Amino acid sequence: MKFFIDTANLAQIREANELGILDGVTTNPSLMAKEGIKGEEAIINHYKTICDIVDGDISAEVLSTTYLEMVEEGKKLAAIHPNIIVKIPMIKDGIKAIKWFTDNGIKTNCTLIFSAGQAILAAKAGATYISPFIGRIDDSGWDGVLLIEQISKIYKIQGFKSEILAASIRNANHIIRCAEAGANVCTCPLDSILGLLKHPLTDIGLAKFIEDSKKM
Repeated sequence: MKFFIDTANLAQIREANELGILDGVTTNPSLMAKEGIKGEEAIINHYKTICDIVDGDISAEVLSTTYLEMVEEGKKLAAIHPNIIVKIPMIKDGIKAIKWFTDNGIKTNCTLIFSAGQAILAAKAGATYISPFIGRIDDSGWDGVLLIEQISKIYKIQGFKSEILAASIRNANHIIRCAEAGANVCTCPLDSILGLLKHPLTDIGLAKFIEDSKKM
């Protein structure tokens, strides 16, 4: 399973990359705004910087919601760097745009997936990645990881090539459960990635080793 970090914060991206396990980055307008990145030129320059840091797929989201506008905006984003993946919302015009990008050799990430039906449409259109938002599904009272399992089963049966990118990850346990459910990628905050490092028995064992080493 690939690990992406879901942020526009350069310090966090660098820290995750230095771990040696980072495969890519996902962003969205909310994450850009959180870092104070505003305006087309500033956003493009920020993506360039991220591409300089991480040698992997970088999802850059369109801000448009109509077919022609998404195509034009997506072409500009794809021109930034070969590793840019154009992130498209799961709407009717979004599916049309994904098909256009697929036909023209541009990779895409279909975002805001909340059902297996949406995942099927995105795969049929040729999306490189599809992003089910499991945390938001949990917030609505359902189990988001079950959707990952369902999509994974359908894709295997039907031979769909789109990769399942589990998004809206809230904690380390989400990552583990998504790995079990068949997600190809998890995108998550740095805290969730670092949470995989933690276990009280590891801390206790290390403290004992250090204490015993003093007796040598």
